[in-house]
Amino acid sequence: MIEVGNVLVHEDLINNDFVCNLSKCKGICCVEGDSGAPLRKDETHILNEIYTKVKPFMTAKGIEAIEEQGTHVIDADGDLTTTCVDGNKECAYVTWENGITKCAIEKAYELGEIHWKKPISCHLYPIRTTHYPEFDVLHYDKWHICKDACSFGKELQVPVYQFLKDPLIREYGEEWFEELDKTVKSL
Repeated sequence: MIEVGNVLVHEDLINNDFVCNLSKCKGICCVEGDSGAPLRKDETHILNEIYTKVKPFMTAKGIEAIEEQGTHVIDADGDLTTTCVDGNKECAYVTWENGITKCAIEKAYELGEIHWKKPISCHLYPIRTTHYPEFDVLHYDKWHICKDACSFGKELQVPVYQFLKDPLIREYGEEWFEELDKTVKSL
């Protein structure tokens, strides 16, 4: 582990390469899994506030799931997550463009309808964060459905942490990211 401020960064984020390859995977991470995307408590309030502006970009079954279950749910493990359709597979906020998943929240953000890009867990993926009272731990969530992202990242020689520079800066700040990058380069 590498310590940067109050964050422990697993070395897998440095030693593994990753670049999403949507032309291959079609964004399957948004439609597969055991539950929705992890959420922080403050993000549930944001989802409640922005739902009416995101709704026009959602699919009919996504809207139906939200209106039946709410903008977020508590999953089987007791964690806050985005609402899902189709038996806890597809995120209710998924929409499709040319056969590739797109986030309705992010689409509303890109069009200036809202000022919040999407849940930080989605933006940081495949990094998963474990929050403790005094520090966070960042680790690499290796999932077989991302094999094309791993091979593409290896081809381009982009480590996981570099691929996720923007969301890491969103979460921890530019100074923090620069310190991480400096530490990695000194190894």
